[in-house]
Amino acid sequence: MREAGRAALTPGSRSFVAAIVAAQVLTQIGAFILPALLPGTIERWQLSKTKAGWLVGIFFAAYVPAVPVLLALTDRVPVRRIYLVGTGLTALSHLGFAFVADGFWSGLLMRALAGVGWAGAYMVGLKAIADPLEGTAQSRAVSWHAAGVGIAGAVSFAAANLFDALGGPSAAFAFGGVAAATAFAIAVVVMPGKLPPRLGDAARGPLLDFRPVFQNRRAMAWIVGYTVHTWEMAALRGWAVSFLASTAARLDAPGWMPSPAVLFTVAGLAGVAVSVTGNETAQKYGRARLVLWAMIAAALLSLVTGWTTGVSVVVAAAAVMLWNVAIYLDSSALTAGTVQAADKRLRGATMGLHSMAGYAGGFLGPLGVGWFLDLAGGDGALGWGLAFGHLAVVTLAGLLVVRRLGRAG
Repeated sequence: MREAGRAALTPGSRSFVAAIVAAQVLTQIGAFILPALLPGTIERWQLSKTKAGWLVGIFFAAYVPAVPVLLALTDRVPVRRIYLVGTGLTALSHLGFAFVADGFWSGLLMRALAGVGWAGAYMVGLKAIADPLEGTAQSRAVSWHAAGVGIAGAVSFAAANLFDALGGPSAAFAFGGVAAATAFAIAVVVMPGKLPPRLGDAARGPLLDFRPVFQNRRAMAWIVGYTVHTWEMAALRGWAVSFLASTAARLDAPGWMPSPAVLFTVAGLAGVAVSVTGNETAQKYGRARLVLWAMIAAALLSLVTGWTTGVSVVVAAAAVMLWNVAIYLDSSALTAGTVQAADKRLRGATMGLHSMAGYAGGFLGPLGVGWFLDLAGGDGALGWGLAFGHLAVVTLAGLLVVRRLGRAG
C-alpha cells in the first residue's frame, strides 16, 4: 500500500522527470545574470568589491534559512505547493531587479528574494524526482537533474550577455523572470497536488529537528563535502567574468577570443559534462576516491588561477576552465551520496541540511573574494592571487573533515 501510494504521488516516469528537469532549467537560467553583468553593475552603481561580493553572495545567504523550512515541509505537504512558492518568488525577484532595483540596497533585496525562491525550487524539485527511485536509477536521475541545472547555470552567462546586448541589463533580468514564470506553469500541470503518504513517526516529529541527520555520519560526510564544493563554485561563478574582463583590459585579449561571459559559459558546459561523467566514475571507482581527487585538484588550481591574470588572457581563461572542471568533478557524486545515505523517512530534512550547509558556503565564497580584492587594493595579480588562492585552505580543510566523517560512518 505504501509503495503504491508513493508511486502514484510522485510518478517515476521519464516524462515526469523530463518535465521537472525542464522546469528546473527555466528556474535556474536567470540565477547568474548578475555575475555575468557584474563588471557593468560595479561601474554603474559605483560599488566596492566587497559590496559586489554581497550582491552575489546574498542569494546564497537568503537561501540558507529558507531551505530547511521549505524542504522539510515536503515531508508533510505536496511538493507542488512549495515549488510554486519557489518559482513564483524567483520570477518576482528577476522582474524586480529589471524594473525596480536602482542601487545596492534595492538590488540586495531582489537578490535575497531570488535566494528564497531557489530554496523553494532546487532541492524540492530534486526530491520530487528522487522519492520514487532507489539505487543506481536514483543516482543517475540525481545526476541528470544536476546536469540540467548545471547546463542552465552555464547558459545563464551567455543568455545574460545576449539580452544585455539587445536591450540592456533590464532585458536580461526580464528574460530570467519570464523563464521562471514558465517553470511555475509547468509545475501547475505536472506536479501532484495530493498530500504525500505518511513515512512513519519521523514525518510527524518536530519540523526542524536535524538531530537524527547529524547522527548519520555517512550523510554528514557528503554534506561537508558539498559545503566546500559550493563555497568554491560560488566564488568562481560569482567572479570569473570580472576576473577575465579585468585580465583582458590589462593585457588585451586576442581578437578571436569570445567575451568573458561566453568563455565562462563554455567552462560551465564542460563542467556539467564532467559532473555527469564523475558520478559514473564514482560508481566504478568509489565515491570517496573521486571526491579526494577532485578536491585536491581544485585546491591546486585555486592557488594558480589568480596569478595568471599577469601572464596572458589565454592562460587565464584556460586556468578558469580547468578549475571549474575540477570543482564540478564531484558535484553530482556528492549530492547523490547524501541522497543515498539519507534515512528514507528523513530524506527531506537530510536534503534540507545538505542544501543549507552548501549554500552557507556559497555565501562566504563570493564575499571572501571581494574582501581579499579590496584588501589587496584592487584587481591586480596580487589581489586575484589572494582572492582565489585562499580557497585552497577552505577546500583542503573540508577534505580532512570529509575523510574523518567518512571513516567514522
